[in-house]
Amino acid sequence: MYLISFLLTAAAPAQAAQDGADKVQQVIQHLIDGGVDIGGRILGALVIFLIGRFLISFLNKLVRRILERRKVDAGIRSFVESLVNILLMVLLIVAIVDKLGIETTSFAALLASAGVAVGMALSGNLQNFAGGLIILLFRPYKVGDWIECQGESGSVKEIQIFHTILTTADNKTVYIPNGSASSGVLVNYSNEETRRVDWVVGVEYGEDYARVEEAARRIVAADKRILDTPAPFIALDALDASSVNIRIRVWVKNADYWGVYYDVQRAIYDEFNKAGIGFPFPQLTVHQAKD
Repeated sequence: MYLISFLLTAAAPAQAAQDGADKVQQVIQHLIDGGVDIGGRILGALVIFLIGRFLISFLNKLVRRILERRKVDAGIRSFVESLVNILLMVLLIVAIVDKLGIETTSFAALLASAGVAVGMALSGNLQNFAGGLIILLFRPYKVGDWIECQGESGSVKEIQIFHTILTTADNKTVYIPNGSASSGVLVNYSNEETRRVDWVVGVEYGEDYARVEEAARRIVAADKRILDTPAPFIALDALDASSVNIRIRVWVKNADYWGVYYDVQRAIYDEFNKAGIGFPFPQLTVHQAKD
């Protein structure tokens, strides 16, 4: 009896050691299985990402090609391309999340619950998105137009979902929020085919106005870019403190505006000097009091 009890007591530590080894082996096996599963999910997600990026690039090019073939306006084309790219990226993210084992239903619920907070945080961007739709619908400007908006002026390069991109005269890129562009004051210099050019030229007091007007009309008539209709307008504009101001107004094609402005301004300077018409400069007469 004592012998059996002794044998059982001696076998207990060996059994406990065996049980511990089995548990460690099970834990290791679980870790290996879990690592393989996670590795497979990560590898699958990576494959989906690479294939998805390839498909998104292909579909973006396809959409661009279709829009170009249909000769869709450049502003609408850039807006649609940007929108399609964002939607495809969202679908790719959802597919990757699903492959990683995260329930898309819970993921969607999380997005929905966070939607209000995100919407409040991104209210400005939502306003810009709505502004972009208004711009595309009512067409206050299009790609290629020269506009002035929010204190900036430049040529419209692209109309995106949230911003309108301008290129300034000195080749700077300016991003204007579509919300501001659609609701604020905007000047479109390219909307009309013709544009008026104005000059105010000061001459000295005592000059013969008829001679000054004749010289101005010669200059205007010599430039073939100036339109005959509406007819050029030349008049005495103001009797200023140190000069008699002559106002000259002509109409030109929109594309000729700056060329005519600078060329005629130089022609006025040269022609008036040749004709002996003096340009004034500020003068101050000082009277000395006598004792």
